[in-house]
Amino acid sequence: MYHNPVLLKQSVDDLVTNQDGIYVDCTFGGGGHSREILGRLSGQGKLFSFDQDLDALKNTIDDPRFTLINQNFRFLENSLLMYGISQADGILADLGVSSHQFDEAERGFSTRSNAPLDMRMNVMQGLDARRVINDYEEEQLADIFYYYGELREARKLARDIVHHRKIKSIDTTEDLKKLFSYLPPNKVNKFYAQLFQAIRIEVNQELEVLKEMLVQAHRVLKPEGRLVVISYHSLEDRLVKRFLKNGMFEGEPERDIYGNYKKAFELVKSRAMVPDDREIEENSRARSAKMRTGIKV
Repeated sequence: MYHNPVLLKQSVDDLVTNQDGIYVDCTFGGGGHSREILGRLSGQGKLFSFDQDLDALKNTIDDPRFTLINQNFRFLENSLLMYGISQADGILADLGVSSHQFDEAERGFSTRSNAPLDMRMNVMQGLDARRVINDYEEEQLADIFYYYGELREARKLARDIVHHRKIKSIDTTEDLKKLFSYLPPNKVNKFYAQLFQAIRIEVNQELEVLKEMLVQAHRVLKPEGRLVVISYHSLEDRLVKRFLKNGMFEGEPERDIYGNYKKAFELVKSRAMVPDDREIEENSRARSAKMRTGIKV
């Protein structure tokens, strides 16, 4: 089963301002956001949705206004051009891993199931979690755990993995978890969540892909077009927040003699929107969600 869409009404309220417009859902999944968008469009409106996961194709929507593109959203601009679309009125990206991907044990996303170390969003790609854990150099692993998992003990974790794999390869999620059986019970769940997040981000190049999508989204959007992004951890949210502010991911924009710089977007709200208590109670995976909306200047 695919997850209940997070911040469904709020995100589509922010997104759709022209019922005859062209819209993009970068993360189709179970189609929840896409269906809500279509419900706001007239017969002239169009929606193009992206998903690289082959399983998502089973959820396609039978509607002449709808097109499902089986691609990673890092190919946003070129994929739309193939359909004759150079500009859009709004782009939505819900960056969460779907409940379906977590619940399919063999995909290896979940810390709860014993499964092959995989974690690929696109099962056709070559790099998977097993290759990361068994083939990466110790320093590479330490960097991934530190930067993507924000794990302070990253160097020790990398050393433990490299030492163990010399004896026996690490092939399953349970093989990996057994290496850290010395952890106190009250720290286990958070630790595994951070560790698996770090590996998943590396396998799918999630932060680089997000950067590529944001840059292309700015080019594709019409003036006053809207970009809505729902993120689930601080690494994503920092990139989104910074890009919406000044169109950059690092460094500072050039300022004029008055100290002003050219903005990429006007923010709809100065702070991120978060789910209310009721939504979190109904859908625990909404707990960490943050939504930001920008209007292209």
